[in-house]
Amino acid sequence: MTATLTLRDDTLLLSGRLDATGCAAIWPAARSSAATTVDASAVDYCDGAGIALLFELSQRGIRIDGLSDGYAAMLQALRPDQPLAQRATARRAGWIEVLGRVSARTLASVQDRIAFLGGITVAARSLLLSPQRFRYAATLDVAGRAGADALPIVGLISFLLGVILAFQSAIPMKQFGAELFVANLVGLGLVRELSPLMTAVLLAGRTGAAFAAELGTMKTNQEIDALTTMGLDPMRFLVLPRLVAVTLMTPLLTVLAEVIGLFGGGLVLLTLDIPLKTAFSQAAQTVALTDYVGGLFKAAVFGFGIAAIGCWRGLRTGSGAQAVGDAATSAVVTSLVFLVVSDGLFALAYYYLGW
Repeated sequence: MTATLTLRDDTLLLSGRLDATGCAAIWPAARSSAATTVDASAVDYCDGAGIALLFELSQRGIRIDGLSDGYAAMLQALRPDQPLAQRATARRAGWIEVLGRVSARTLASVQDRIAFLGGITVAARSLLLSPQRFRYAATLDVAGRAGADALPIVGLISFLLGVILAFQSAIPMKQFGAELFVANLVGLGLVRELSPLMTAVLLAGRTGAAFAAELGTMKTNQEIDALTTMGLDPMRFLVLPRLVAVTLMTPLLTVLAEVIGLFGGGLVLLTLDIPLKTAFSQAAQTVALTDYVGGLFKAAVFGFGIAAIGCWRGLRTGSGAQAVGDAATSAVVTSLVFLVVSDGLFALAYYYLGW
């Protein structure tokens, strides 16, 4: 007998089989009724669908009467006397709470970075005491990938930078008949500022992201944990070779960038009837030794920062493929911020030093 539903005063009379088919026929009417009591004494059969119907009615405040003991036990197992858990409404945090959370995250990030630099210092000290443990082959391999392989893109950007800088400065200089001093401007700009900074920016997007992706993949694959289990310090085994390689290769790439950029500027001066020898001689008279050394020192600091940030982001990678991409992106963004801030600090320091 199929399920039937009859409304008598404020009581719903249920009878027949409360299975999936029967409940589907009477469920909308039962849900829309204004009854306060259900009389289930005439129910012949009740399965999970019927129990679900009775449970919903009980959650609406309707009392269930006359249900046989077996079916009543099934309904009681769902604990109809307790209302379903409601999702808590989101509480809007006050500005003090938001400030506290931001401050806590910032302090934790600063503490983590200081701890990472401390780990580098401890690993470097241990290698200074026993230099035979340093991974020279791995360092040369990283230097080849970060330095030699980056030479084409660094050379291209430096050449175009020299050409653009010479063209743009030649326009106002030509108005005063001072085309010769374009070589002074190009040489000083490349040596003091543009070559170290542009080389570092290219390495941040190329090498820093690669370090973060490599170490991040090792972290997600639990290779870092395997190294630790075997008694190998990840700072000494993975981080230090990358730091040493990039710190040494960035000044070398900067020197090549300066030479290639000056050559590009010299080609522009040829169109102004100024020989290359004259242009290089003019640039050499303008660029002092302090300018040259200061640019190379900046490049070394930039290289160290880029490698350290890439390794730090890689070792702090979460789980999953998306975490590796996020680590690489964070490494590039953090490196660019580091380059801009540190370059401003260098400019301020060199100004007060009179360089």
